[in-house]
Amino acid sequence: MVQVSDKTDGSKAEKEAFLGIDVGSVSCKFVLIDIDGNLLTHVFLRNRGSPIDSVKDGMAKLKEAVQENEELQSYTIKACGTTGSARYLTKAIVGGDLAKTEIIAHAVATQSMYPNVRTILEIGGQDSKIIILRDGIIIDFAMNSVCAAGTGSFLDHQASRLGIAIEEFGDYAVKSNNPLSIAGRCTVFAESDMIHKQNAGHSREDIIAGLCDSLVRNYLNNITKGKDLDEPVVFQGGVSYNQGIVEAFERHLGCKVEVPKYNVLMGALGMAILVRDHYIDNETETLFRGLDVSEQEFKTSTFNCGDCPNNCEIVQVKMPSDENKVIARWGSRCGKWEVF
Repeated sequence: MVQVSDKTDGSKAEKEAFLGIDVGSVSCKFVLIDIDGNLLTHVFLRNRGSPIDSVKDGMAKLKEAVQENEELQSYTIKACGTTGSARYLTKAIVGGDLAKTEIIAHAVATQSMYPNVRTILEIGGQDSKIIILRDGIIIDFAMNSVCAAGTGSFLDHQASRLGIAIEEFGDYAVKSNNPLSIAGRCTVFAESDMIHKQNAGHSREDIIAGLCDSLVRNYLNNITKGKDLDEPVVFQGGVSYNQGIVEAFERHLGCKVEVPKYNVLMGALGMAILVRDHYIDNETETLFRGLDVSEQEFKTSTFNCGDCPNNCEIVQVKMPSDENKVIARWGSRCGKWEVF
């Protein structure tokens, strides 16, 4: 058991908390919930390039948040779960008890708020995905991680080029009376088309509204192709803050699109719920290293197995403070080198 605070005087009754961490290509999210699934506190920060540094920074900020809130100091973290593209590395660093894909984590979080959800739209910093559920079960999903057209990083770039804060991007779109047709299938073509429209004297409102509409068309034509997008529909991820994108989805789908309260935290929230359920079902002792993990040193390295024609690249994580102990290793197709 890992206490959230350093208090050990027994002045407060211990309560159970569960930590979910989502480390992606652009941002890192940390969510702490109680046994009933209520969000206690969270941390959101931009990825610093190195997942290890980002996780350590996030854990330090989480510790600060706890120390500033007396109520949180009565909680004990019983388990920790990780998701995102760096979920295995994150699990090794913090001492996670469970690692799951973003698809599962997002679906679990969304169902906790919208039990009858049938379609989940998600657009993040550098990728997009769709999750189809029927009767609470994931029956299909798709991801687009090859081209950044329509993702948060692309919209950030266009907002900067137009001299608009990304937080105001959607506000411009909804003020448009004449949305333009913008090529949205490729980031290069979209930007070229926007520059052409600017040079032709069109307003920023009409250009941005046209871009939002074309990006939604691109998403629907590529990621959701051949799938039945039934209601209720929930839209999450950083791009769901953009009201222009939300309204474009509603026009094309012909239905209400819900945006959850914790739209950018859904992966971490879902992982916190999953690890809570894992703890309740198994009641195993947590592997979580505690909030002081930000002060630990970790080293990663790779090597090629070479024992068969696959020649798998193996990734391993060591703790120099513990006699260079290997705390995680993954990458082999056969599982020979796996350590979790």
